[in-house]
Amino acid sequence: MGLKEFFLPRRRDFLGMLTQQANKTLEGMRALKGFMMEANPATGGRVKEIETEADDLRLNLINELNAAFVTPIDREDIFALSRAIDDIIDYGERTVEEMLIYQVQPTPEIQKMVDILLKASEDLSRAVLNLKKGPQIVLDYVIKCKKAENHIEHLYHEALVNLFKNKDTVYILKMRELYRHLSNSADRCDAAANIVSDIVIKIT
Repeated sequence: MGLKEFFLPRRRDFLGMLTQQANKTLEGMRALKGFMMEANPATGGRVKEIETEADDLRLNLINELNAAFVTPIDREDIFALSRAIDDIIDYGERTVEEMLIYQVQPTPEIQKMVDILLKASEDLSRAVLNLKKGPQIVLDYVIKCKKAENHIEHLYHEALVNLFKNKDTVYILKMRELYRHLSNSADRCDAAANIVSDIVIKIT
């Protein structure tokens, strides 16, 4: 950091960067929905492309965070929210990668979970976008995110119950991993929502 940066620190729009990340994750979940409608290497490749772009956004935020002298909200909250948002699409991309490797087609259970994940990502994106506005607007979206995670957890356990009725052990192992990835993605949506709640409490 030079003297000018020390005495006149550059203002960095971290909320804007977090919004970019949330929007990119939403774009990735829309691509994941597209893959579930037509599972092939081309649609799967699009999810991978977006996941890579999301990684670049996160790396840029980390670099800016390391260089920042002051931040508008707690540094730890910025870092944790950025990581949680990135993890959502990471698990989505991992689901696609393993479905292609295992040569597994989407099941009704997977499609339902992805539909809810997409909606949760939309609500999370709106929550992050509105952090600069009224807290009640943000908390409304946070509550929707948390309800989506609970719904997916219910579907996850329901899917496992049905899966274990299958006699094909290899198929069970494959599908259990796929269900787990989507459950983990939902967990990260919930984690991101909790961090957003913490930020709202601190800034109001």
